[in-house]
Amino acid sequence: MALIDFGGVKEEVITRKEFPMSKARSVLKNEVIAVIGYGVQGPAQALNMRDNGFNVIVGQAKQFKRDWDRAVKDGWKPGKTLFDIEEAARRGTIIQMLVSDAAQRQIWPTIKQCLVPGKALYFSHGFSIVYKKLTGVIPPKNVDVIMVAPKGSGTSVRRNFLAGAGINASFAVEQDATGRARERCIALGIAIGAGYLFPTTFKHEVFSDLTGERGVLMGALAGIMEAQYEVLRKHGHTPSEAFNETVEELTESLIKLVGENGMDWMYSNCSATAQRGALDWKPKFKKAVMPVFNELYKRVASGAEAQRVLQACGKPDYQKQLDKELSDMAQSEMWRAGKATRALRPKEPAKKITKSTKGIAGRAGN
Repeated sequence: MALIDFGGVKEEVITRKEFPMSKARSVLKNEVIAVIGYGVQGPAQALNMRDNGFNVIVGQAKQFKRDWDRAVKDGWKPGKTLFDIEEAARRGTIIQMLVSDAAQRQIWPTIKQCLVPGKALYFSHGFSIVYKKLTGVIPPKNVDVIMVAPKGSGTSVRRNFLAGAGINASFAVEQDATGRARERCIALGIAIGAGYLFPTTFKHEVFSDLTGERGVLMGALAGIMEAQYEVLRKHGHTPSEAFNETVEELTESLIKLVGENGMDWMYSNCSATAQRGALDWKPKFKKAVMPVFNELYKRVASGAEAQRVLQACGKPDYQKQLDKELSDMAQSEMWRAGKATRALRPKEPAKKITKSTKGIAGRAGN
């Protein structure tokens, strides 16, 4: 493991250089990796492992026709590499639980009966294990329980892999029954194409993940965008102007500068007026949202958010309700303006900004 300084705190990470693909193939050479669920993370992880030369099969409930058909389209062969959930779990020596958190509770009795001594139970989220009193997912003591959690959606995991890059991922060992749990876990992280792996625990992963999704990554981001858009519209700005100043400039310019070299790099490549305003208002926003984040983390730690997920997502009509909520979002004026804006984007790929171009990437205006 490499020792890396993260802002003054040294942490251990595992890179592909230290644990190359050849080593991962050696560790997993006798394993049959059964990917259970072909919805969000399942396709990306299964396809990446297959492309990297690992022995992968897929378990998918046939009644979910969209996911089954997608698996077939992706080249998984019914009866050979594509099975129903029980058959795949029976065949697999490593069972990857990649269905939704609510679905994991539902299929657990089926999975549990397929867990013979020496198998490994793999997760990409700590939810079912950490909230076991709610989910009932309590593995037997004679199997490994491991986790590799990519820090990105399944779409990003696959896209980055195809681009020759990788999504960073955390890893954890909850239970080591075989004495091989750790090397199995790390090998799987390399197999799915992780950029680098950093250690965590199931509890830390799920607490940070639920907080992040509800906070900066999705919930807070969407809420802040809507608030700013509505204020601009209320004061007479057009939908195009409001959307560009709220979303387009963030996603197509500023966040890319943050990704290149950090928030300070982005600030340094904006106008003096933008810099001053951002530095003055950042503390105000932090003060305003800190109580919300404290409340959010408290609900995650108490299990209240987990209870909400299981109650809502486990309802028979949940997909219908979800489709309505997402449709309402898509049909809002802001995101209809976004659709029109995206259609007008230039088709030529932008040149990569590097430190050598500093000073010419400044924000226009202000």
